[in-house]
Amino acid sequence: MKTYDARFWSLAAGLTAALTLADRLTVTVLAKGALNEGSTAWAQGGIAAVLEPGDTFENHVEDTMVAGAGLNDRAIVEMVVEGAPAAIERLSRLGVPFETEGNALHLTREGGHSHRRIVHVADATGWAVQEALQRAAEAHPNITLVPDQIAIDLATGRHELRYSGAGNVWGVYAVDRKTERVGLYTARATILATGGAGRTYLFSTAPRGATGDGIAMAWRAGARVSNMEMMQFHPTCLYNLEVKNFLITEAVRGEGGRL
Repeated sequence: MKTYDARFWSLAAGLTAALTLADRLTVTVLAKGALNEGSTAWAQGGIAAVLEPGDTFENHVEDTMVAGAGLNDRAIVEMVVEGAPAAIERLSRLGVPFETEGNALHLTREGGHSHRRIVHVADATGWAVQEALQRAAEAHPNITLVPDQIAIDLATGRHELRYSGAGNVWGVYAVDRKTERVGLYTARATILATGGAGRTYLFSTAPRGATGDGIAMAWRAGARVSNMEMMQFHPTCLYNLEVKNFLITEAVRGEGGRL
């Protein structure tokens, strides 16, 4: 058993957090399956950011509030919108080959947007982002990547007598899918970047691994869980009982396509 400064789950959120901290801390990243599984690689259309001349953060915020029927936390919306251009720049530095037009990024449009804001890598943006993040994590000396680990519960004071302090999280218990043995991974800080719970529904466009494990573990450890009714379903996909289903990018609607 080795103790790390921080521990994450893989894919875009976990790898981004790991890369942010790895220059100062030793980090390990666990993945439920392969390192490239999950929703990130499924994303097709692209990432929204205010980059077009004449567009503004205020326009993007208002578009988002309208799309969310006013239920959004405006402060969070503003934070994400205002941070998007810098995030695109960081991904570019990590090697994501966004499409360009002349000396600028090529922008397309998706449903709900009043301006062209979508930077993309052909129609496989998520896959390109996932590959770039994974390459950067694999190359970093302070990051250890561990695939095929099914997290089953957070390690708290109630699990280990030698740990003290109610409410503290000391790591995670995970089943190794290859050996079928349970291991304890300890860390000074644990971040759950486990995605959603879309696969708890009979019909879903989410990957099979999106079963809400991380949310359940956080709840059992005493975290406050809210807004569980806000479940995302991708609005367009091919559904047929006789063939493998697949997503249809939202850019199809943004460019004028009709259902």
